[in-house]
Amino acid sequence: MDPADRLAARLTALSRWSTVPADALPAAALFLATLGPGQVLSGPPWLLALQTALVAPLAWRRRAPLAVLGAIGLAAAVQWALDAQLPADAALLVALYTVAAHRPWRHTLPAALALQAGVLLAAARWAPPGQFLFTVAALSAMAAAALMAGLWMRVRRAYVTSLERDREQRARLAVAEERARMTRDMHDIVTHNLSAMVALADSAAYVRHSAPDRAAAAMEHVAATGRLALRDMRRSLSTGPSGADRLDELLQPAPGIAELGPLAERMRAAGLATRVRVAGDAEAVPAAAQLTIYRLVQEALTNTLRHASGARADVRVEVSSSRAEVEVVDVREPAAPGPLDAGTRASGPLEAGTRASGPSFGLRGDGRGIAGMRERVAAYGGTLDAGPVTGGGWRVLAVLDLGAPR
Repeated sequence: MDPADRLAARLTALSRWSTVPADALPAAALFLATLGPGQVLSGPPWLLALQTALVAPLAWRRRAPLAVLGAIGLAAAVQWALDAQLPADAALLVALYTVAAHRPWRHTLPAALALQAGVLLAAARWAPPGQFLFTVAALSAMAAAALMAGLWMRVRRAYVTSLERDREQRARLAVAEERARMTRDMHDIVTHNLSAMVALADSAAYVRHSAPDRAAAAMEHVAATGRLALRDMRRSLSTGPSGADRLDELLQPAPGIAELGPLAERMRAAGLATRVRVAGDAEAVPAAAQLTIYRLVQEALTNTLRHASGARADVRVEVSSSRAEVEVVDVREPAAPGPLDAGTRASGPLEAGTRASGPSFGLRGDGRGIAGMRERVAAYGGTLDAGPVTGGGWRVLAVLDLGAPR
């Protein structure tokens, strides 16, 4: 950093602490520039006093703009009464600029009118013969220039302040959106995996004496589900191990449509017969939209697992480059297996009778799950319909507009 930059940086830091030292330097420069070639120094002592009275108040111009303009105006009135014409009258223009830049119109307009009255008095006393109008026009133009410069600075400052407030507001909104996203993800991850782990643990306890091998397999699923939950939580919160392990974890893609199959397998292992059908080109769907689809299915299946014991869940996903439709329906009465059901109801660690029975098709969840799904769908300008179906069961239908700008 060169000396000029260092000086500018120090002046900026000094002005943040107090405006008086920063304003005193330009005032001193104006004082020296308007001394003239011996006009003040070689004249009576009161000329130097008037010179000081005209310029010195500028050191407080930003702290008290109106008071400074009044003090300089009083010194100019004394100067006019003593018939002493001084170049330091330029301090009036600086004071008017400061009032216009820092004070509202109700203060700026009277200040400008007062200065214009001073212009008329000065022209009446000091204008050359026959040039009164020219002198008034010239002095008025300089006053108008100072006034407009101050107004422009005030508008610019207001604009910059507005931009800063807008940036701060957008930053706060971004933080709020990120917190909402993390809340949704944590709800989906924790609720789903804990529900599956509880179901698996209950089932392992149920069959630990009659079928210890199935109990051991269920506990292996519990451990695998817990590790999966930890990995998803670390990815969502951007925390966890560092180094190569952390890099490998971050490089793993977020869950998408391709992971719906493994999700169904985990649900079947937890005791929920699940069938997944996917139609369309899943690769044409953006990764973020695929994560949304995955979370919607995950939350709907979790609700079924928690609230509809003994039900069967049918998942239908139809996607294209511009639209995605996700439907999850659970039915109480098991349907006859068909071509699409092949292998979907195979017994895992949990078999029939290992889960508590009893219908539970009332209002689902604590409200956070449905609200989270609505927020995810709303991000894509879509719609969500969730409610009971005729004959018993529950249906969740989400439609996402992938072509709409987010």
